[in-house]
Amino acid sequence: MRITIDSHGKKHPFTVEVARTLEQQAQGLMFRSALDPDRGMIFPFETARQASFWMKNTLIPLDLIFIRTDGSIANIAANAVPLSLEPIYSDGEVEAVLEIAGGRSAELGVQAGDKVEWKR
Repeated sequence: MRITIDSHGKKHPFTVEVARTLEQQAQGLMFRSALDPDRGMIFPFETARQASFWMKNTLIPLDLIFIRTDGSIANIAANAVPLSLEPIYSDGEVEAVLEIAGGRSAELGVQAGDKVEWKR
């Protein structure tokens, strides 16, 4: 699936895998040794909710982008620590979480309030 992050008028396209099932969401990007800068994974939820993630068995740093129902970014957990069991929370209810390579959000200037465009 293709998604775009619109950050201050600059559009940043990504090709992402969709983790739709509970099994896919539990697996996420675990055990991967690399993630290309224009790739990622999106975790859509059936209804908006407070989200919590961890990095168990995730070998690479990731940026976790928490997306509200209007497509705006609630918050970004940048460079989440590989293998950490510390929970990472959304700021409020979100309808999806986008994982991209660690540090990529900062490289692109992506921040809370920017928009993520994708077909739900």
